[in-house]
Amino acid sequence: MPEARRPDLAAMIAPLGRALMTAELPVLERHGLSMWAYAVLLGLGKEPVYTQAALAKAIGADKTRIIGVLDELQRRELIRREPDPADRRVNLLSLTPSGRALRDRAQSDIQERENHLLAHLPAADRRAFLRSLQTLTALVTDQSE
Repeated sequence: MPEARRPDLAAMIAPLGRALMTAELPVLERHGLSMWAYAVLLGLGKEPVYTQAALAKAIGADKTRIIGVLDELQRRELIRREPDPADRRVNLLSLTPSGRALRDRAQSDIQERENHLLAHLPAADRRAFLRSLQTLTALVTDQSE
């Protein structure tokens, strides 16, 4: 017996993603962050030091697009941007303790809101959903590198 038709993954995920991003905006605004600034803070949390080009690629941004975001985050002392001792033309980026703390507070508030949505799923489904998203995200991230 053929499998029942279902909507395409993008048709299901895109509206959910838009709704989640819309729900994040007031939280980010409360923390004084734009969506791109938050993406930078999250991106810098994965590695202790990044080049601007590597960070832009990791967060899916054009490297010239994030320069203003980096300038603002540096001005607010949320990130450090220092010349690479091996190549002075390259800047190395890292989170400051203040940047890490702000990122963690914003992420905690966002995930608290997400938990209200996830609460509509039974606990076992919620765990399976999150595990599946992490697996698929890792798969597409690995393929794009």
